[in-house]
Amino acid sequence: MRKASRLFEIIQILRLARKPVTGAQMAETLEVTVRSIYRDIAALQAMRVPIEGGRGIGYILRPGFDLPPLMFSIEETEAIALALALLARTGDEELKAAAVRVNNKITAAVPEPLRLAFRSQALHAWGTVAPSPAGIDLALVRRTIRDEQKLELSYRDELGRATERMIRPIALIYYSETANIVGWCELRQAIRNFRADRVEHCEAAEAYFPGEGNRLRELWVSGWRTPPTAA
Repeated sequence: MRKASRLFEIIQILRLARKPVTGAQMAETLEVTVRSIYRDIAALQAMRVPIEGGRGIGYILRPGFDLPPLMFSIEETEAIALALALLARTGDEELKAAAVRVNNKITAAVPEPLRLAFRSQALHAWGTVAPSPAGIDLALVRRTIRDEQKLELSYRDELGRATERMIRPIALIYYSETANIVGWCELRQAIRNFRADRVEHCEAAEAYFPGEGNRLRELWVSGWRTPPTAA
């Protein structure tokens, strides 16, 4: 979890807590070290977030502090509910779990009748549910896209031929049957599409491409009207 997301989650944990929450409890929830939590608490306090407490006794958020409210129309709320339902059809387990958390957070925060849009189950996303790919973690792909970190792939093309690729991932496309990774292939020296269900092994490389992601996405989008190029 990136620091910005972690700081937000710490505020959410403290905002919903009815008693002091220790650094160890937050560390377990967010799957980080206790030391990271202490650093994050100090950073939030430096930003004048009114967190009180200390190590060993726990932390509380002083009453009166809250994040700016988000207000949606009925149509906007239904759009969010349907989008979250569509995520359940992807093979990305982390995104599906995140969709449940988002649903719960919004349901708890918005007033009636907006809350009914999330609880009524009146809107459904129907169709094929994409299986989770066996050889790749889509959450890892999303993180490397955000961090502009290269990926090493063991891949089989449509003819079953095995190949090793180093790519600069720039986008992830979710289809009903699988997901496609879009990236600059260093072997082909061009943008290529890699089906997630053909990846046999994937790991993040100890190499980055800082500042290149947007440029490569612009190059990719400029050729969007042409058929996607296979690996």
